[in-house]
Amino acid sequence: MPRTILHIDFDSFFASVEQQYAPHFRGKPIGVTATNGRTCIIAASREAKRFGIKTGTRTFDALRLCPAVVFVPADFTKYWEVSKQFIAICKDYSPFVEVFSIDELFMDVTKTAHLFGGVERLISHIKERIRSEIGSSITVSVGISHNKLLAKLASGMRKPDGVCVISRENMTAVYKEVALTDICGIGERIKVRLWGMGIYTLLQLRQAPVEALMAEFGAVEGDFLWKIGRGIDEGIVHPYTSVDEVKSVGRNYCLPQNEYSRRRILQNIYELCEEIALKLRRLAKKARTVGISLRGSYDIRGRHTCRTPFDTGRDIFYLSLASIDQDLLSTGYARQIHIWVGNLMDTASLPLALLPEEKKQERVVRAIDALNQKYGDHTIRNGFLLYADKLTTMPNGYMADKYERQKMLSDWRLQG
Repeated sequence: MPRTILHIDFDSFFASVEQQYAPHFRGKPIGVTATNGRTCIIAASREAKRFGIKTGTRTFDALRLCPAVVFVPADFTKYWEVSKQFIAICKDYSPFVEVFSIDELFMDVTKTAHLFGGVERLISHIKERIRSEIGSSITVSVGISHNKLLAKLASGMRKPDGVCVISRENMTAVYKEVALTDICGIGERIKVRLWGMGIYTLLQLRQAPVEALMAEFGAVEGDFLWKIGRGIDEGIVHPYTSVDEVKSVGRNYCLPQNEYSRRRILQNIYELCEEIALKLRRLAKKARTVGISLRGSYDIRGRHTCRTPFDTGRDIFYLSLASIDQDLLSTGYARQIHIWVGNLMDTASLPLALLPEEKKQERVVRAIDALNQKYGDHTIRNGFLLYADKLTTMPNGYMADKYERQKMLSDWRLQG
């Protein structure tokens, strides 16, 4: 049965969300900047793009291109909340929804499109719900094809707020229109190497012998490029609700700036431990091993395994610190912190708490979890974190690592 795959991509996502939340930004050229003081644009509004401002443009150059541009610090928590609303809408139209990044996803509507009057009507429903439930300033572009590769290519061809179809019949015409780097899988470095082979267009790539591509790029990548040239992609849409068996839980955090304060470093470690513990409890698991890594002017690593399994932030915090020389924290600065736990065990397979103090502690933890789930994570925090800043997500290219995206989505699914 021929497949019908959609790729749905937000238009100027971060900037559009800022314009939706702050009406005085609407119609104005705005550039979203990283909140850690980096001096480049990570997202530009449609109005800013008309002046040539785009992702990666330095703020100095953006002002030169458009003196009226407004710089807005990124708020990734806000963007993730909008993304969750978007995912919730899309899953009403197909159980096969694969989140590709914070602002784009794939849908397989092969077996559900007819329930909504066809693909075009289904897309209209989704667009209308985005306008009514998320906001009129936020739009999406949709690509339709028989596989993921071509659906993603199509979504970028009629921006903003457009719909584009790539079929087997019009694929040759599309390949004449687009550049090599427009298709997913070919970046600047691969493009240059293809140019060196005399391949400047996707049509020329289609005509290239697979042996020549394998000789230049190796067997795996050469075969991949050969398939790109022919528009072949056999990959399926993996539902975001399908999660592989978890073998470890970790959190990697890059501090907004070099941190010299030992207390603030410890506060960041504690909050990461709390997040990991929350993930463990939502997975109904406990751990026996904890590892820690701190990088900056020093490189500190430690690992500890104990006989008694644990699932609280307090336990993870003290066990991780017990595995390192804490005096080193006062000798320089930290920039990156990585905490992880392993040797996971299902909570249901462990003996029940018998001592009154243990039972009381479990009740307290369950009550805190319930309140944090109702009012938002970190609503109730340990006293050591009372005056500490809450951690903010500072992705580089926003969760480029697929496994990290999967863990993030599984956390959301476990929250219900």
